[in-house]
Amino acid sequence: MQTTETIWQCVWPSPLGEMLLRCSAQGLRGVWFIGQRYFPADANAFATTPGHALLHETQQQLTAYFAGELQQFTLPLDPLGTPFQHRVWQGIARIPYGHTCSYGELAAALGRPTAARALGHATGQNPLSLLIPCHRLLSKQGQLTGYAGGLPRKQALLQLEHTTLRTHHATAQPD
Repeated sequence: MQTTETIWQCVWPSPLGEMLLRCSAQGLRGVWFIGQRYFPADANAFATTPGHALLHETQQQLTAYFAGELQQFTLPLDPLGTPFQHRVWQGIARIPYGHTCSYGELAAALGRPTAARALGHATGQNPLSLLIPCHRLLSKQGQLTGYAGGLPRKQALLQLEHTTLRTHHATAQPD
């Protein structure tokens, strides 16, 4: 017998454009900018449920983040992905607010120093924009590269966090 999982979602108007917020009974499945690269093809397949408790809490924390009042999200996460993607996303989640890291530094910190390109692909598939802060990843030279939500948003997020593009730190630790 096959069961169908219940999914709840809503659209939230962030200061950088509308975002689709989606959750399962276990936690957040996705936080995407509408129309970003890798936006879910099934976005219209689920009913909009803005009154859901987790979606409401997510909106409150995102509002506090954009107001500069929150530096770390405390929400249950339930992203779908491969084991490698989950490992990359866990590494990204360790990059502190206000800091950046290069793709190569993160690959090395995860024990995969030659996997920067694969890490970049896994990063692009990150379904939890802002919560798994892939906007904090930069090129080896410390330049803005590769953000599914667009480079202007990446730059705006780094400015919100008062991050200087010239400094980056490998903060992710291997498992």
